[in-house]
Amino acid sequence: MLMALILAWPLNLGLPQAGRGAAPPEVTPGTGEAQEGPGGQEGQKKEEGDECPSTFGPIITDTAIPIEKGRFALQPTFGLAFVTHRFTQSWRRVSPGGDFRSFSMEYKFTYGLMNNLEAFVVLPYIHNWASHVDEPAPGGERSANFGGIGDINLTLKYRLVEETRTIPTVTALFAVDFPSGHYKHLNPRFLGTDAIGGGAYVFTVGLNLQKWLRPLILYGNLWYSMQTAYTGDEGRVYPRDFVTVNLAAEYPLTRKWVALLELTSFWDGGRLFGHKANTPPAALLSVLPGIEYMATEKLSFAFGVNIDLAGKNADAAVTPLLSLVYAF
Repeated sequence: MLMALILAWPLNLGLPQAGRGAAPPEVTPGTGEAQEGPGGQEGQKKEEGDECPSTFGPIITDTAIPIEKGRFALQPTFGLAFVTHRFTQSWRRVSPGGDFRSFSMEYKFTYGLMNNLEAFVVLPYIHNWASHVDEPAPGGERSANFGGIGDINLTLKYRLVEETRTIPTVTALFAVDFPSGHYKHLNPRFLGTDAIGGGAYVFTVGLNLQKWLRPLILYGNLWYSMQTAYTGDEGRVYPRDFVTVNLAAEYPLTRKWVALLELTSFWDGGRLFGHKANTPPAALLSVLPGIEYMATEKLSFAFGVNIDLAGKNADAAVTPLLSLVYAF
């Protein structure tokens, strides 16, 4: 059966993830955003007079510099994941048991509430496909598909420290994922494709870092996420807390073209509060090479391919991603 690959932000690879419950880790693309322009960098002036280039920002790793007060940015992101393997408890790659794909179409709306503070909302649409599955549904079905709204994300980011010659920009982050995606009363004939939500509220706190070390622009995320218990088709679920660690680097090739490399990961743990977890621990480590194009002062594009390298109790996928930002 397909364990749905949910491309809803944070959901591990980028924004705070939607609640996973017993489902595999999600890919959460599209966290690069326009800040002080569509490039995701505000072009900070250094003490020696140099200026950081304006860029799109990473596709998955979140940026640290908030958008300007009163500014608005729209960012649609599209991803199509092809599940290639399944990672076992012992980190081995095995057959996924069929052909599985997952399409994500996300719309991210960012607004500068005040100086150094931004808020954004991510609204995802997800469509899953399963075909040639090894274990058919009770009615004999070996293929199915299902689509709908995934888990919605709301995030606040506040800049604590502004970058200087020696220290990076440091931003505090607080986020909530709402269980708006379909996660229970699953129909066996859909072969798991109708699992497009996690079922839990997910509360995330953490820090974003950002530093220009000429010629590279470096980014880092360190987040801790707590998931609430929920009731699924198989009873009460107590999902695990998890840690997200993302790193990224941009290398401006020209004024308009920027090379990008990201290393993203999440790691399940226990539960700080409440009942002991009753879901298996999961982990996933991925790499994303990409390219960015600054089309105009208000519009930019980014394309990359996210490749899952290692993990446990998770799907391994290859996911081409296309994202664009328009700043108002």
